[in-house]
Amino acid sequence: MVSASRRALLAITVLVLSLLSAPQSFATPPGPKDVTATLFQWPFSRVAAECTNVLGPKGYGFVEVSPATEHVQGSQWWTSYQPVSYRIAGRLGDEAAFRNMINTCHAAGVKVIADAVVNHMAGISGGTGTGGSSFTKYNYPGYYADQDFHSCRTNITDYRNRDNVQNCELVSLSDLNTGSDYVRGKIAEYLNRLIAMGVDGFRIDAAKHIAAADLSAIKSRLSNPNVFWVHEVIYGAGEAVQPGEYTGSGDVDEFRYAYDIKRIFANENLAYLSTFGQSWGFLPGNRARSFVDNWDTERNGSTLTYKDGSTYTLANVFMLAWPYGAPNVYSGYEFSDHDAGPPGGSECYTGGWKCQHRWTQIANMVPFRNTVAGTAVVNWWDNGGDAIAFGRGNKGFVAINREGSSLTRTFQTSLPAGTYCNVQREGCAGVVVGSNGQFTATLGAGEALAIHVGSTGGTTPPPTGASSFAVNATTVTGQNVFVVGDHPSLGSWNPANAVALSPATYPTWRASVSLPSGTAFQYKYVRKDASGNVTWESGGNRTATAPAALDDTWRT
Repeated sequence: MVSASRRALLAITVLVLSLLSAPQSFATPPGPKDVTATLFQWPFSRVAAECTNVLGPKGYGFVEVSPATEHVQGSQWWTSYQPVSYRIAGRLGDEAAFRNMINTCHAAGVKVIADAVVNHMAGISGGTGTGGSSFTKYNYPGYYADQDFHSCRTNITDYRNRDNVQNCELVSLSDLNTGSDYVRGKIAEYLNRLIAMGVDGFRIDAAKHIAAADLSAIKSRLSNPNVFWVHEVIYGAGEAVQPGEYTGSGDVDEFRYAYDIKRIFANENLAYLSTFGQSWGFLPGNRARSFVDNWDTERNGSTLTYKDGSTYTLANVFMLAWPYGAPNVYSGYEFSDHDAGPPGGSECYTGGWKCQHRWTQIANMVPFRNTVAGTAVVNWWDNGGDAIAFGRGNKGFVAINREGSSLTRTFQTSLPAGTYCNVQREGCAGVVVGSNGQFTATLGAGEALAIHVGSTGGTTPPPTGASSFAVNATTVTGQNVFVVGDHPSLGSWNPANAVALSPATYPTWRASVSLPSGTAFQYKYVRKDASGNVTWESGGNRTATAPAALDDTWRT
């Protein structure tokens, strides 16, 4: 016979287990601003400034930062993912910089997601970490000793075997026994420290290699068990561990979304995207984080990357316009070596920093998404190939042309009559929507158009004094293109003060510069490499009068 106290204990246990296993309503990022910018390998001081100057003003809801923990020494990017302690003492900044970043981002209206490495500790034999901590494999003083790691001390070899995936070692990294009460406590202690500093959520690195029940148990120990987090669970057909197992404690990075975006944009027809989302076998949209690329996938070739030029940019435009998941805009740096760590310097578009989250075509889609939140897709159109257009209720409309030639068409929208800014361009190039909801526009090859009710007005020519520069120029890794000229706004012929052009529609580089209307000016284009070396295009000085819409080709 079971005693009354025993029955009560069983009832409590059942209740706790049901709470841990039930899908939670807090998984999706709260509030209308659901776009994350992942500033990969950015120092915390730079992230703070970016929140103030770019992310907040553009309407990004979240910024995701690379791991803060002390890690093994080395210049490679992956050293950040080999922690040796839970001290904030990595190459990206100390605890003071981390705290200041959180406070600064919050002041700008941006929430902070911390990348948390809790599946493992460093896999090398031993040494001294970036913060001075000494360690050996399976022994990290003050944190873990040999008994705190799984007994399987060989690499994962069979992804169809759950035990092998979750209890053996991922590329020789010391695999924590997250079923241990002590280990769960140490992980929760670390995450609670970050929550106390103001962190709003976590990306759980290598979540696939941790049992979902273990993660739920860890989360239940947090000071805020409702904190947002998102799991990295890479989908694999026929594998033992699947993404859907993890939606009970947070969102999941939907890798299938990124894989299919590459397949469609690179090799198939955009017309297929009219039903893109859960019906394709993806997770429910309110449990998924959508993305075009990240630091792993750009290096293994499974997704599009910045090297794909306008195709990559258009894929990001589509992601931000389409009502599936919570979009994550990746912002990284150029690489030719798979292991290459972050470049030196701190300026966007120099030294290899790509800063995709700043590209006009991508950044201006963030307020578009915030404006159209909650609306359905309407007025879908496609040409059966690589030109598509669709509306978001009566609040926005986007057209994308990935064809090899320009497209001129009259589009049907559900927007109120008026003049709207095409936010895919610098300034406010006007698009006039008639009382019948229609407008006519021409889209060049590899271009998009996006209008929404939060950005109206403008005229068809560039606004008074605004001159747009576009130059077709190929580059090699580490190079970027600038415009310099005789006017102070163009650097007064000093290459150090030249205006950076955006590579978002590579090989065409673009920027807009305000010059007094009627000003005659001279200009040329230059390339700069990571070392600051300057290469001028050949020929004489180019000339124009503001306002001007310039369409040039680099002169060799």
